[in-house]
Amino acid sequence: MATSGVATFNMDFTEIAEEAWERAGREMRSGYDLRTARRSMNLLTIEWVNRGINLWTIEAGSVDLVESTSQYTLDADTIDLLEHVIRTNAGNTSTQSDLTINRIGVGTYSSIPNKLTEGRPIQMWIDRQRDAPVLNLWPVPDQSDTYVLRYWRIRRIQDAGSGVETADMNYRFLPSLVSGLAYNIALKVP
Repeated sequence: MATSGVATFNMDFTEIAEEAWERAGREMRSGYDLRTARRSMNLLTIEWVNRGINLWTIEAGSVDLVESTSQYTLDADTIDLLEHVIRTNAGNTSTQSDLTINRIGVGTYSSIPNKLTEGRPIQMWIDRQRDAPVLNLWPVPDQSDTYVLRYWRIRRIQDAGSGVETADMNYRFLPSLVSGLAYNIALKVP
């Protein structure tokens, strides 16, 4: 017997919500049912981010460092940085090098006596502000080289949209998403 030859199954948010309502023993009937499912799905994906690394949300990024500038604001959807290096002689393929930069905590950063010292950055502290994380480098980049901070970040899972978009995750996570959403919906209904 022949198979379909197709392996593209995915679900948009409305289908995810319908499946979750059915698993919770109900039928999604109103716009409010869809709205409450969307809210629960967004809360569920935030919970997933808080619990650990969601591999599909790891992305490479870079920041061109500017002489005498110690602070750099990262993208607002950045949860954390997993790995990071300082690229020296950036753009020169024969001499560029990726060198380790150590991540430190606020206590270590605050104990640095002169935060204006210039040189090749060797330490960084990430100040996780409400609106966006701020990267603090020490020493402050000097003019002796072209520095680029290369990093691999965990980004936030995108929100459930208006109903016609697919979820921002690999299809393998759809069963977990539907089950988690059904559980949260079941907690809400009598």
